[in-house]
Amino acid sequence: VQLQASGGGLVQAGGSLRLSCAASGRTFSRSAMGWFRQAPGKEREFVVAIDWIGRSSTYADSVKGRFTISRDNAKNTVNLQMNSLKPEDTAVYFCAAGDIRPSGGLGLTVYWGQGTQVTVSS
Repeated sequence: VQLQASGGGLVQAGGSLRLSCAASGRTFSRSAMGWFRQAPGKEREFVVAIDWIGRSSTYADSVKGRFTISRDNAKNTVNLQMNSLKPEDTAVYFCAAGDIRPSGGLGLTVYWGQGTQVTVSS
């Protein structure tokens, strides 16, 4: 099972990036998927989760109105459109799939991608 994240990079404040995560090895069409991030010296934090059918999503307050998650179960992918980026969004972003609760809490089985760096300059 592999989750491959891509799309990170360096962007100026106010700019946009689109992260993608492709799953292989098994289908996650019946699992929640989400994104988490970890900034230097900080713990990993929840960003957003989306339910298995793609109809319901929950966002951390810090990204509401700026980030949008979507998924394509036919392609086994999840995407994160990030707009109006701020320097405080700088972190390594990880995609995840499995037992992810709408609150961002994690259950017993969660698969993680390798992370992609997002750097927002001021």
